[in-house]
Amino acid sequence: MIRAHVTMAMLVLMAGFIAFDAVAADPLNPYAAPPMLALGSGMAAAGAHCAAPPPT
Repeated sequence: MIRAHVTMAMLVLMAGFIAFDAVAADPLNPYAAPPMLALGSGMAAAGAHCAAPPPT
């Protein structure tokens, strides 16, 4: 009985968080988004440790 209440509470909280995020977020612009796979495109990596300039 306790697990069902905890499970239901977690599902309600997760659904509430997803609903809040969907309402509060800006809509995605597919034309401004980077390509999903940019292998060999010459585009510089961004947002990770590999994007840091090499040591001189």
